[in-house]
Amino acid sequence: MSRLATNISDLINQIPGRVYLMLAILIFGAANSITRKLTEVGAQNLIDGRNPISFCNVLFVGNLCALMMLGFIYWKQWKTYSLRQLSRTDWLSLIGVAILAGALAPALIFLALSLTMVNNVVLIGRIEPPLILALSVWLLRERVNRWVIAGSVISFVGVVLTIVLQKPEGNMVDMGGGIQVGKGELMAAAGAVFLAISTIISKVKLRQIPLGIFSIIRAVIGTVVFFAIALKLFGPAHFMDVFSPFLWQWMLLYSAVIVVAGQLFWLTGLKKTSTSEVSLASAFNPIVGILAAYFILGEAPTFAQYIGGGIVLCGIVLNQIGVSRQSVETTAKSQVDSAKEMDMEAGFKGL
Repeated sequence: MSRLATNISDLINQIPGRVYLMLAILIFGAANSITRKLTEVGAQNLIDGRNPISFCNVLFVGNLCALMMLGFIYWKQWKTYSLRQLSRTDWLSLIGVAILAGALAPALIFLALSLTMVNNVVLIGRIEPPLILALSVWLLRERVNRWVIAGSVISFVGVVLTIVLQKPEGNMVDMGGGIQVGKGELMAAAGAVFLAISTIISKVKLRQIPLGIFSIIRAVIGTVVFFAIALKLFGPAHFMDVFSPFLWQWMLLYSAVIVVAGQLFWLTGLKKTSTSEVSLASAFNPIVGILAAYFILGEAPTFAQYIGGGIVLCGIVLNQIGVSRQSVETTAKSQVDSAKEMDMEAGFKGL
């Protein structure tokens, strides 16, 4: 038995890091479409006229399931780390990141999924990398080459075109100058902005905190904050079906695939690859997201999405050329910092 386990372990270790990264990207890229599909499954199995797999229930119960599984993944790290090591500044930064990335951003993205096409959410989410770059250059004085800047600017233009070229429909907001933008698109953009800000806070204030401790605390605070906000806005009746076995069986499966499998593949890939390889793998996220929307939901891209998405892809290509030309330090410390930063910069990962 031990020999078999050793052989399996050796086989797993021989798998290239790029394979793990691409498996993670396949899972994360499909997360939005899977979430929408789950709500459709819930709509076909109503409880007294209510959808048990509503977006709020998915986020709240999904976070609880994810928290249990994250605790299992990072148990050893949690046992050896003392929370007393965290300063007041660390706690304030953690709370800020948890509210932004663990509560507000997922809530806005889930609301966006209920109001607009998944492809819009996927493409508009690409506003996050240019924002992170701009904030990093402005606030952190990071140096990047022209290729990366050009790629980010072009990607930003692609996102803007995806938004403004949409055909007028319901739930539109008048932005002035004859421009109307859908509420879903605005929520997706706001979610991406919050994720970008949380990434910068993490870079500046939370570099020294291990990824496992960071992830668990963020999940705990984010879940509590989201529940409190939803309770205040919608009342206790909004969570009437939160203990539904039908909801929990789907959320346990969702968390096992999206959180556990996705996170394990991603972290294993981070350990076995360079920063440029991680960046290249992340570049495929929107492509996977659009393909997932088509195959899972039958959602074909619109004219605006073809135009905006094509420009976004051009920006991604230029960005990858820039990343490949940048020199990367490979000291142990930079690798640890890079792992956490790349985990944050991967964007929305389902919860």
